Amino acid sequence: MNRREFHRRLAGAAVAGSLVPTAERARASGSSGATAGPPPLQVSIMLWTVFRDLPFPERLEKVAEAGYRHVELVGEFEKWSESDWRSALRKKRELGITFDATGGLRHASERSGLADPAARAALLNDLRNILPACERLECPHIILLSGNVIPGLSHEQQRQSCIEGLKRAAEIVEGKNFELLVENIDPEEDPRYFLTSAAEALEIIREVNHPRVRFLYDFYHEQIAEGNLIEKLEKNIEWVGLCHIADVPGRHEPGTGEIDYINIYKRLGQLNYNRYIAMEFLPRRDPVRTLRAAREQAVAAFAFD
Repeated sequence: MNRREFHRRLAGAAVAGSLVPTAERARASGSSGATAGPPPLQVSIMLWTVFRDLPFPERLEKVAEAGYRHVELVGEFEKWSESDWRSALRKKRELGITFDATGGLRHASERSGLADPAARAALLNDLRNILPACERLECPHIILLSGNVIPGLSHEQQRQSCIEGLKRAAEIVEGKNFELLVENIDPEEDPRYFLTSAAEALEIIREVNHPRVRFLYDFYHEQIAEGNLIEKLEKNIEWVGLCHIADVPGRHEPGTGEIDYINIYKRLGQLNYNRYIAMEFLPRRDPVRTLRAAREQAVAAFAFD
């Protein structure tokens, strides 16, 4: 298949969801070889973006219908009854779904996060309290936020608070099957938020220098904040623990805006990225078809040599 044909088929997948993923095709046929390249791309979906009016088990059914077996949460389980837990876990097992990441720390959600030294004890307590639920969900990644700018504190003081807070948080998950992911948010979405720059977030993570602390690279946020997406990816790939996918403007599916996701997926494959990407976009049309097409497009581009 030449490049012209490859891109023609990718465009068709984005419209109709008809492209058979290259990596999955190879896995299904059992083919292998020394030059096989990276493992198949693991594609997840941030559940807050879709099917929000349905009960949780039905939301998982829709995710599975779109071809996904990995789901990310934002603390939906916080107010579940025991019956809710049993129903969710039963559906998870039935569909073969894994929960790969979650947000939901109360203080971080209220924008009082890592940048606030006065909130650190409460934030760390939230982290301890969420671990039993994550263990029950078998969810290994927990998303942490800097929170808002703290009046009266310098930028450097807030930066150092993020570093110290992450070091303390890493101590809590030491020896456990959890990893902490730090996310920046662009200043257009929240002008009050402290950590708006991926470059600074990565500097903080490098200074923490702990194997359980990595970067959640949200291409949507970083395109709005500072751009230069691929160079940051290349220079920091060893610290990237998760990628989030949405196009700019509008937070819709790839191909609707200005981000060249085909090149990003290809570069991830060339860099042997072996972690998750998660679709975190608002579908403009039928969610199941749109999600299926987005996933197939990503897997095909990632596997293309």
